[in-house]
Parts: sequence; structure tokens; C-alpha cells
Amino acid sequence: MQLTSTAFEPADSIPVRYTAEGDNISPPLLWSGLPTGTVSLALLCEDPDAPERPHQDHPVVHWVLYNIDPDGMLPEGLPHEWKITDPIYCEQGLNSLGRAGYSGPHPPPGHGAHRYFFRLFALSRLLKLPARAMKEHLLDEMQGAVLATTELVGLYEAISEKQPMPKSA
Repeated sequence: MQLTSTAFEPADSIPVRYTAEGDNISPPLLWSGLPTGTVSLALLCEDPDAPERPHQDHPVVHWVLYNIDPDGMLPEGLPHEWKITDPIYCEQGLNSLGRAGYSGPHPPPGHGAHRYFFRLFALSRLLKLPARAMKEHLLDEMQGAVLATTELVGLYEAISEKQPMPKSA
């Protein structure tokens, strides 16, 4: 099973367009080689390099999707709705900002490049999750249903304003 994007290559930079410093839209994602018996897909996007803070998820959760139609692909710019029926069926849970849908990379300036793990799970059944499901709900509900998993890792480093050069005396 493989997960790819037309927006960036594995272990390459995620374009600004798909970050909180750009248009903050979800990148297009495509999958292939799903195992026989795949009924639905689930996807998590996380940043394990984010600094740990009190009362914040770690790793930071940027996207929670489930009950994704395995016969499609995720086009760029999915709406921030709990349930999407067009152009593909899927349901979205809560990200670390407490919102539905994708929240693009936004590492602190000067913190270096962060890794963003898009993990795709092929599942043998649809998931029965409450509205506004969180990552923990997803992981619990997937137990015993995961047929295969794969990941795509993208990198992003914050755009920082250039510091003025000191004037020579």
C-alpha cells in the first residue's frame, strides 16, 4: 500500500500553500495497492517535532479523517466540515485546534524543519465514531480492523522575517 501527493515528494518540503502561513488548505493525497477486503480508510496527520506544551496534544494532530471511500482520492482543499459527501465521502474529527478538518503546518520560527506524518490505514469495516471524534477515539475504534498502514512524510520550516543586518560603525 502506498500514499503519495502531487503536491510534494516523500521527505520533501510541503509547499507554503498547504501550511498555516499560506492558504492553509489540505494537500491532495492519493493511494494505491490497497489490500483485498478494504472497506474504508482512515488518515492521521501529526507533527511529532512540535514542542510539548501543557494542555496540548503531543504530537500535534493536524488532521483526523475516517470512513474515507477507498475508491477515490483526497483532492486538495477539503472543506472544514464534519461529514463530506462530495467529491469523496469521508468524516473528519477534531484536530489539536479543536476544529474539524485540516490544520496546516505552523512550526515556531527558528525551530527548524518539522516532520509531518500523513498515516493512512486500510480498514476492514466502517468506523462507528461519535461526532467530533478525536485521535484517541479513532485509534480505539480501529483496533482489530487495520489491514495495512503506510505513511507519507513531508517537511516544513517556518518562514521567518529576515533580520536586518547590523550597521557597521
